Amino acid sequence: MPARPAARARRATRLHPWRRGVHQERMETLFFVAAKLFWALAQPASWLVLALVAALVALFRGARRAALWWLSGATCAVVIVGLFPLGQPLLRPLETRFPTVPLIEDPAGIIVLGGGEDAVRSAATGRVELNEGAERLLAGLALARRHPEARLIFTGGSGRLGARGVSGATVAARLFAEFDVAPARVLLEGRSRNTAENARRTAALVPDPTAGPWVLVTSAFHMPRGLGAFCAAGWENLVPYPVDHRAAGPFGPEWDLAGHLAQLDTGLREWIGLLAYRATGRTDALLPDGC
Repeated sequence: MPARPAARARRATRLHPWRRGVHQERMETLFFVAAKLFWALAQPASWLVLALVAALVALFRGARRAALWWLSGATCAVVIVGLFPLGQPLLRPLETRFPTVPLIEDPAGIIVLGGGEDAVRSAATGRVELNEGAERLLAGLALARRHPEARLIFTGGSGRLGARGVSGATVAARLFAEFDVAPARVLLEGRSRNTAENARRTAALVPDPTAGPWVLVTSAFHMPRGLGAFCAAGWENLVPYPVDHRAAGPFGPEWDLAGHLAQLDTGLREWIGLLAYRATGRTDALLPDGC
């Protein structure tokens, strides 16, 4: 009787254990590329561009009424987004989920997620260049000074499609050196492209990811997804340390088209990311409490 498919698969896995790693890398790459392409079309700025393109197409085809509808819709959207911080209701439940000043006692390590560095500009200028998420790195440095016995771990490669030779870990290493952090304390992971890879690749570098306590530093809006991904990757005793709050302040009319659009982009992207991670098993809960 021929072997059943499940039995053949088990034997193949035993004979060729490297296949698991190759398959996982391919699936991670597919997920990474699909996520980038999806967001390129799904972000609100793209909706406005598509509305303008649709209006032009309708105009050239002689459908003036349809063109007027598209232009009117795009104009109304620009005015509403410019006046109101629509991203706040999306970001606030994410940013207020964990204490801003958690109790930290004798941490084994401080894990800083990439995203606060600008690796492309750093490579171009030869200097440490940071972006609006710089508080991740600054908070990591402050915690490292406060807890001199803890390891300082940075995880982040490049989140850009087709990036070559540009790693956030390189920028972080330079910044840590400028702040006189002892090299023996620093652990760098520079291959990951997203949060799930941050968690998985960093877990492979530490002796025991279940030991801890591990202080997890990332932007407040990103903390639920970051914590969920690390828990799903086998980490335990994590202490969330949210920084870089984006939804602070009252909700009210104030003209800031660029700022409000960026805030809306961030909120939508994070909720879509949470749903995608939950659907693909990259987090065990949509809004985790800890592990």
